[in-house]
Amino acid sequence: MKTFHCNRCGNVVFFENTVCERCQATLGFIPALSQIAAFEGDDETGWRSLHPEASGAMFRRCHNYRVEAVCNWMVPAEDSGPLCEACQLTHTIPNLDVPDNRLLWYRLETAKRRLLHTLLSLQLPVVSRDDDPDSGLQFDFLAATGPHQAIMTGHDSGRITINLAEADDARREQTRTQLGEAYRTLLGHFRHEVGHYYFSRLIAGTRRLEPFRKLFGDERADYAAALQRHYAEGPPANWQESYISGYATMHPWEDWAETWAHYLHMVDTLDTAVSCGLVLKPDSPDEPTLTDQTPVEDATFRSLMNRWFPLTYVLNSLNRSLGVPDGYPFALSPTVVAKLEFVHRVIDAAAREHGAPAGGDGQAVRPAP
Repeated sequence: MKTFHCNRCGNVVFFENTVCERCQATLGFIPALSQIAAFEGDDETGWRSLHPEASGAMFRRCHNYRVEAVCNWMVPAEDSGPLCEACQLTHTIPNLDVPDNRLLWYRLETAKRRLLHTLLSLQLPVVSRDDDPDSGLQFDFLAATGPHQAIMTGHDSGRITINLAEADDARREQTRTQLGEAYRTLLGHFRHEVGHYYFSRLIAGTRRLEPFRKLFGDERADYAAALQRHYAEGPPANWQESYISGYATMHPWEDWAETWAHYLHMVDTLDTAVSCGLVLKPDSPDEPTLTDQTPVEDATFRSLMNRWFPLTYVLNSLNRSLGVPDGYPFALSPTVVAKLEFVHRVIDAAAREHGAPAGGDGQAVRPAP
């Protein structure tokens, strides 16, 4: 995630902000520029962007920004639809008559927008259900309506269902503990499930399928049987040698989705570190060093990996100093690194096939081979 600044006063602002804390300017995200911008105007006459690359263009606030207060994306004034590009992808929202559901919905939409920002930066095709009724991307945020109803987070031909309970921090942590998982986050769910979507878009039925099978296994294996076996027996004892997580051992589809999600974790975190100018220059030459400031969009896979260990080392060290669990509870074996490199190359190829990067501060992430 790049750093953002208010176009009126220069104050640092964040991806989720709606108002500049210093000058009180209205803020909104412009997808075409991949930028948070300051605006002047109102909902009656329209909002004029102060971002220099917008050339004074006029916008409207997304309906879910203006009315529901769960969004901060803008819609070009000439567009007739009430929803922004992100909110158009949401098909089902929670029952807002239920206490706390609006807050949980806000958290879901926030994680979804962060996911979409990364996908757009990577120049990956995001095809909506409106454009592809059979397999376009769609999000359903569902909640159980009774004690015997189970809502399963998952993916089905472009439809991504997220259990509303995953937006409840306490309940999600309880589930993580019960399942013995080292890591479980709302953003992680979005990145994992969209990995299934991109398997169908970028791997299935393409020349990449055979290389995929050599690394991840044969996806034609019975999924239901694999699911039953996983929850009955758990992952094999030596799973860390070949998989990023215990859940990845269940089936090649899940191995791909877990590895895909992990790659998005890495790219977004490294992009943030570069944008913030983070470097590590310890006194001892034996300590991890981080001085490579190559933008993620220009970096080779080797460059990304060489920076990843120093960054996660200091991240975990800082967390331990605060008395909280490691922010990065993973170990990457050579086999897992090879799988991550495959994801890297698939994304690079997809970027080249589906469009050139945008210019200026909104330059798209185009990882080098």
